[in-house]
Amino acid sequence: MGSRGKADGEEGAVGSLGQKLRLRRKELGLTLSEVASRSGFSNGFISQIERGLTIPSLTSLISVCSILEMKASDFLSSQATPEPFTRHNDRITFGLGGPQKTSVVYERLSAAFPGNVLRSVIMHEPPGYQSERFSHDGEEIFYIVSGSLTLEIDGVSTVLNQGDSAHFPSSRVHATWNHTDQTTIVLHTCTIDVFGDVYADPPVVAGGEGAIAINRAAKRKRYSTKPIKKEGSAS
Repeated sequence: MGSRGKADGEEGAVGSLGQKLRLRRKELGLTLSEVASRSGFSNGFISQIERGLTIPSLTSLISVCSILEMKASDFLSSQATPEPFTRHNDRITFGLGGPQKTSVVYERLSAAFPGNVLRSVIMHEPPGYQSERFSHDGEEIFYIVSGSLTLEIDGVSTVLNQGDSAHFPSSRVHATWNHTDQTTIVLHTCTIDVFGDVYADPPVVAGGEGAIAINRAAKRKRYSTKPIKKEGSAS
């Protein structure tokens, strides 16, 4: 990850996350099955998280935490900022624990300000990483910065290569899989509050299935614009 900083979380952090979730579940008097059914996951998946065998994605952690009345942001080192700009060398990477070679590493891009609904990160998905199938409110966009990624939506898999993108309602069951032997870098934007920003208002979610937009880099139209005139330049 170079000079952007060390990803938050060592191998033992997965167990720590799982232990905290399990303790909270017992405090609320909920069974593993109740948490699983309410969050939309299998009993096995919740059990693996609690035992430190599985690292959930950010959005999956949000869903589980909502059932347990916890803030997913408590597990993140990402810091909110009102500044509209981020610098490549200054962004701090973070994750949810586990060995860096097998865990997703994130870089936060989006700012926090009153009324914002977009949350954006750069994800570094290691070779072989596969997320759990999941659906939730809102919508999201995937843009492949480098590498390739298999995106599954409602049971249909589509391979996205560098420069390709996908935009779809998050209510459709989806999952990702890095089927390659190289780390895939993805620009991901969604409307679910993955950071727990205090300024954010919940997005308005439309009903219905919604369409899926797959945009191929090779077929994307290019638009030309007039250059921006610098201050003080001649007319």
